[in-house]
Order: sequence, then C-alpha cells, then structure tokens
Amino acid sequence: MSRKLQNNLFYASVGIAVLICSLILLFLFGIIIWNGLPAISLDFLTNSSTEFGASGGIVYQISGSILLVIFSALICLPLALGTAIFKSEYLKNEKAHKWINTLIYSLNGVPSIIFGIFGLIFFVNLLNMGISWFVGSIILSMMILPTVTLSAYQSINSIPTVYRETSSALGLNKWQVICHVLLPQGFSGAITGLLIGIARAIGETAPIMFIATAFSGVQLPSSFVEPVLTLPTHILALTQQATNPAALQNAWGASLVLVMLVVIFSISALFIRLRHQTISKR
Repeated sequence: MSRKLQNNLFYASVGIAVLICSLILLFLFGIIIWNGLPAISLDFLTNSSTEFGASGGIVYQISGSILLVIFSALICLPLALGTAIFKSEYLKNEKAHKWINTLIYSLNGVPSIIFGIFGLIFFVNLLNMGISWFVGSIILSMMILPTVTLSAYQSINSIPTVYRETSSALGLNKWQVICHVLLPQGFSGAITGLLIGIARAIGETAPIMFIATAFSGVQLPSSFVEPVLTLPTHILALTQQATNPAALQNAWGASLVLVMLVVIFSISALFIRLRHQTISKR
C-alpha cells in the first residue's frame, strides 16, 4: 500500500469519525430542543417550582447552579494560577515535575462520584458542616482544578523566554516579572480553562447531590451553610416522575436551559481563546 493511499485512508477515517460524532451531537441537541422548547416561557424561567417540580418554574434552580459554579470558580482560580506559576517558574526538578503532573492528571481522572463521597465523609460528617452550597462549591472547585491548572500552565509556559529575560534586564525581580508580565499574558488561558471547567461542573449531579442540594422547599440561601436547588438534581427528581406528563415536560425544559448554560460557557471559552490568539499575533 502506497503512502499516498495510507494518508487518504487516514484522512477519510478521521473525517468519518468527526461526521459521526457531529451527527450524534446534533441528534442529541435536536431531541432536547424539540422536547424542551414547548416548556420554555417567561413564567417557567422566573417562577419557583411547585409540587416537587411537576409544575411552576426553575428560577431557584438556575440561580442555585450559577451560585455554585461562581464560587467554585473564585476558589479554584487562585489555586490554579499559583500551581501553574510554581510549575512554570519555580519548579526546576524534573522528577518533581513528573510527580506533580502525575498527581494533576490523576486528579483529573477521578470519577465525579468520588468527589461527592469525599465531601460527604470529610466536610459533612467529620467537620459537621452540614449540607450547604459552600461545601458544594469547594468540591466542584477541586473537580475542575486540574483543567484550569493545565490550561493556565500551558498559557504561561508558552510565553517566549525573551519576555522574562527582557523584564529581568530592566531591573524587575522575579515577583514583578510574574505580576506584570506572566500573569497578564497567561490570564486568558486560565480563564479559558476556568470556563471549560465551569461548563463541566454546572451539569454535575453526583458530586453535589448529597452535600449541597435539596430537591424541593429551598429558595435562595441566606448563609454559607444552607442547601440550594440546582438544575441537575431538579432534572433527576423530575425523571423519577416520568409517568407524569407535566413533570416530564418540565424535565425537558430544565434540560434545555442547562444545555444552553453549558453552551454559553463553552462559546465564551472559545471566544476568549481566539481573541487571545489574535492579540498574540499582533
């Protein structure tokens, strides 16, 4: 078999794989939009749920999900940036570098339910913090930490060495170089990873189901030690009432809203990445 034929077969295989994945994604989006769009209305988006979600809206589920991911982002971002800067600028030992990479990739591969069990045992039972949205934010920040760290590290590490050398030649010390050169240049990469992590975290059910959320009877929290309603757990509760057409319709509507939030975060991450690439080429 000639090399040209091998290349053509490879390109054709990749193209077919991309086409199949795209069709599956479009099929899923189409099903969710087709079934969820009839449930979407102003009342559905602005009213609270009643009858365990079988009627009413999802305003508190939306606000609870956004609250969780916002605070998880605030917790995760400084830790991820600190780890990325340490790996890029201070850690020179190759063996230690490999160990840290192994730990980060291992953390990234931990199933989400394990994070939920850890939060239940450590924060809820041992520390007696109870079921609260703040504990859920901590667990979600732990879950997205590897994604944000790796994205920030790649962004900071890709900055040309001449930037560091020029800054040092102008009299800036190590900390000033980090604050005035590396962080501004690498911050967009960290934000991109953060938005991708948030897009994953906002749809998670297992990590927060037993430590941060309630299924009904909760509004906006007034303290750090109260549970919240979230879209994933709300959808889970509604699917258990699948014999009720109204509950099933609301489940499709909540699913569509959740998918739209994921799409918004994902497109925002892509936009920031493309904007950063455009600025870098100037």
